[in-house]
Amino acid sequence: MSGTRGLTRPRSRTPITWVRRGGLSTLVFMLPLLIAFGFFSWWPILRSVMMSLQRTNFVGAAEWIGWTNFINVFNDPLLATAVWNTTQYTLVSVLIGFPVPILLAIFIGELRRSRPVASVLVYLPVIIPPVVAVLLWKQFYAPDANGLFNQVLGWFGAGPLGWINDVDLVIPAIIVQATWAGFGGTTIIYLAALRSVQTELYEAAEMDGAKIWRRFWHITLPQMRGVMLIMLLLQLIGVFQIFAEPYIMTGGGPANRSVSVLMLIYRYAFIQGDYGKATALSLLLALALSLLSALYLWATRRWSQT
Repeated sequence: MSGTRGLTRPRSRTPITWVRRGGLSTLVFMLPLLIAFGFFSWWPILRSVMMSLQRTNFVGAAEWIGWTNFINVFNDPLLATAVWNTTQYTLVSVLIGFPVPILLAIFIGELRRSRPVASVLVYLPVIIPPVVAVLLWKQFYAPDANGLFNQVLGWFGAGPLGWINDVDLVIPAIIVQATWAGFGGTTIIYLAALRSVQTELYEAAEMDGAKIWRRFWHITLPQMRGVMLIMLLLQLIGVFQIFAEPYIMTGGGPANRSVSVLMLIYRYAFIQGDYGKATALSLLLALALSLLSALYLWATRRWSQT
């Protein structure tokens, strides 16, 4: 008891003490930021919720129609096609696009003198504007013999292939282009994560005769799994919102084979002029991505902490 007499009891926080400690001035400085964030971030979300329950074209007066927009979205036969195409985009993207930056980061990390040059070369595709990159690859995918990829196939006596005009090849072709355009930034992030791995572990593994694959599996992968889980989640969210690549390359064809959910939202809003229906589908997409993110984080929490 005598040892605790000298201890002072913590003061309870009251509004007066909060103001005396500068809380009010802090709130005043933050107020413009809070107003701007609320106006440009939260107000559009609340406005979209209201629009999903209205029939509006931004010209005449809006008409409240309740859940009709959501019912019309679910009754659209093209919705199932768009969801299935988007799911395939996601699966193919994970199979093709997720391992590439990891392997490139490990390869560049093993370099000594040429590592800065390799890092710059890897990041170059990110510098190209997205629309320019898509148009460039659209020329590469030209279905005639003049297309770059068909010319390469011609050297081996194969082809030509339809690429983005082929219902079986269009989704993998678009994902390859999207992977090429975006893997540079992800590779740089993985390279930064590799710098945090203890070099003593690599030195000990090399002394034990461990090859690069064993060093990756037993040292690199456990150290990078937290970053990998976050990057995988970001990739899933990004691919679910794929729009520019199929819109510019194919316009959703052939036979709606490359229509994504975001392209369907675009058609509702800017082709059909039904902004309420487009907003309803946007909210459904946001809800699906939120549930996917929550499920993913719950499923991977234990593995990321062990």
